[in-house]
Amino acid sequence: MARDLNQVIFVAGHRGMVGSAIVRRLKAVGYNNIVTADRDQLDLLDQSAVRDFFEKARIDQVYLAAAKVGGIHANNSFPAEFIYQNLVIQTNIVHAAHSKAVQRLLFLGSSCIYPKHADQPIEESALLTGVLEQTNEPYAIAKIAGIKLCESYNRQYGRDYRSVMPTNLYGPNDNFHPENSHVIPALLRRFHEAKQREDAEVVIWGSGRPMREFLHVDDMAAASVHVMELDRETYESHTQPMLSHINVGSGIDCTIRELAETVANVTGFSGRLIFDSSKPDGTPRKLMDVSRLRRLGWEASISLQDGLRDAYAWYIDNVEKARS
Repeated sequence: MARDLNQVIFVAGHRGMVGSAIVRRLKAVGYNNIVTADRDQLDLLDQSAVRDFFEKARIDQVYLAAAKVGGIHANNSFPAEFIYQNLVIQTNIVHAAHSKAVQRLLFLGSSCIYPKHADQPIEESALLTGVLEQTNEPYAIAKIAGIKLCESYNRQYGRDYRSVMPTNLYGPNDNFHPENSHVIPALLRRFHEAKQREDAEVVIWGSGRPMREFLHVDDMAAASVHVMELDRETYESHTQPMLSHINVGSGIDCTIRELAETVANVTGFSGRLIFDSSKPDGTPRKLMDVSRLRRLGWEASISLQDGLRDAYAWYIDNVEKARS
């Protein structure tokens, strides 16, 4: 698709880690008509408010990055909020986009859509082939519904609504809360605080053997814009009927031990790393198959070490300084 830098682009969820990265990427490549709305300006759970917003904004493209997100504890504690709010947000936006003749939309999902015991690396065709991870099943069901929502509007109305499924993301604007953050921000904060206290060791749950894949959010944003800008024929030639989503990841994984050692190096923690094997490990491996995305001409470019340095610098500038 020829790049039209004057198109009106709505980024839903622009305050979040992914949405803010997409805004940065769009501005970097020259788009100059980016529309955003804070929560006090637009309640995405309010169908009529979303419809009115689309009526007034005259939007050409949508990046649907708005979602209720959280770690295992939050998903376990508030399953009703996770399935309800995500279903409503994405339904309101997709239907309003269609109603106002917005032809192109990108829906951002999650790798948790795949079965708990999917073959590794996980191909897009693994969707709906097995049982989901129970701890975040309501969130995953909502994201699967989002994929099928986009597919259905494409099938029935000829829309061009695309879906990308990212692996584990990290970077600026991540959630560094001590109780409900994901593994990278949790480790960055824990090692930083241990260094400040001059602790002799840091204890990490599990054996350290499980393998995980991580992607810097700026790479995710670059991939999102790349996928959005593909000609429709090119995009559809790399997907299949009823299988319209594309995995986004680095294609490289590492053990939790290797991740912890890299975080220790980045934060300057020089003590011992203790792995508590009495604590659960979770799934042994979770790696996305990103061959489709590579065939579409995009690969990740930010190494884990460089990405962790960037995330740590953001934490120091935006979280630590705010606490001090």
